[in-house]
Amino acid sequence: MVGKNGKDGHKLETAWIRELAGILEETGLTEIEIEKDAVRLRVSRQGGAAIVASAAPAVAPAPSAAPAAATDHAGAVKSPMVGTAYLSPSPDAAPFITEGAKVSEGQTIMIIEAMKTMNPIAAPRAGTVSKIIITDAQAVEFDDPLCIIE
Repeated sequence: MVGKNGKDGHKLETAWIRELAGILEETGLTEIEIEKDAVRLRVSRQGGAAIVASAAPAVAPAPSAAPAAATDHAGAVKSPMVGTAYLSPSPDAAPFITEGAKVSEGQTIMIIEAMKTMNPIAAPRAGTVSKIIITDAQAVEFDDPLCIIE
């Protein structure tokens, strides 16, 4: 692997491993994974304080449950991160959007929880929600289609 900061990229990988290991310690998580350029790095804690790290070229994601047509649709709003997607701000609240609803650019259309942080997902454009692809509390991967705004 050729890294941005050297011939073999080992400094980059070491920095990632140290940073991710620190995040594991701080948060109490047992596993964390990041992807940058063509490298995917996963650090996990097995049992006590043992840390196992692996770096490998990024591979194509597993086939998504979303139909291929939704993924390729020009109006598809895709997930900017890995996490759990929620359609409403709390279990007893009304959903941010419904199919057929008009949305304005910048309006919150759902939230994605990642590392215990709620991240609002904004409509990238104004339009009508023609399809909500995910279900409430569904795990999503980076670039998974969430909904279609036409």
